Amino acid sequence: MAKHVLITGFEPFGGEKVNPSELVARSFEGRLIAGRPLAVRVLPVETRNVRERLEHAVGETSPDIVLCIGQAGGRSAMSIERVAVNVLDFIQPDNAGVIRRNDPIVSGGPDARLSPFPFAQIVSAWAENGVPGYVSNSAGTYICNQTLYEALGIAERVSPPIIAGFVHLPYLPEQAAALAPDRTPSTSLDLMKRGMEILIETVVPWVEQRTPDRGPARTTTKGPHMWIPRGVKEIER
Repeated sequence: MAKHVLITGFEPFGGEKVNPSELVARSFEGRLIAGRPLAVRVLPVETRNVRERLEHAVGETSPDIVLCIGQAGGRSAMSIERVAVNVLDFIQPDNAGVIRRNDPIVSGGPDARLSPFPFAQIVSAWAENGVPGYVSNSAGTYICNQTLYEALGIAERVSPPIIAGFVHLPYLPEQAAALAPDRTPSTSLDLMKRGMEILIETVVPWVEQRTPDRGPARTTTKGPHMWIPRGVKEIER
């Protein structure tokens, strides 16, 4: 059976008509990149049942790479997330009207989980191909952070092992134009699609070259000394 790459995006939310993560994810439906069939799921922007939805998608598609995508309005370029923290602290409700304040994602769970993605290689490949991008040390405290946290937890538990990561996308130009175009950064849909293609082309051979007994990155330490990245309350969507 061919190994798959599972790509997830999000529906629009917060009154917006479009979410670039959904458009980018759907553009990969049925495609083959780096020899891998791509499976796509678009998730609701709802805090409830995030883990169950991801587990169902993983069970249906049997991937060894899970790549989640979300929108981060205000960011100037594509950003790959290094860490997810075990906290939800919404500044606006989700699409079901739910607001969570200073809640753990998983009660008693690790304070943070780290993605094992090859960050330096990805950013270097983006730069070589003219795609602006960088490593982010905060996925926020909204649904995107929750999705990465749960995806990394699933990756730790399943067998055979999988790896998981998360990329935030800027606004589309039409979104920026409807807000404050003089100070709202944006990126074209085509450039974001190309950036994701490059990321997959980079990650797949890296995964295939890993030693068979190397598992995904484990969690950070628990307890009162948890490190919370600067900008953790940055708006992410």
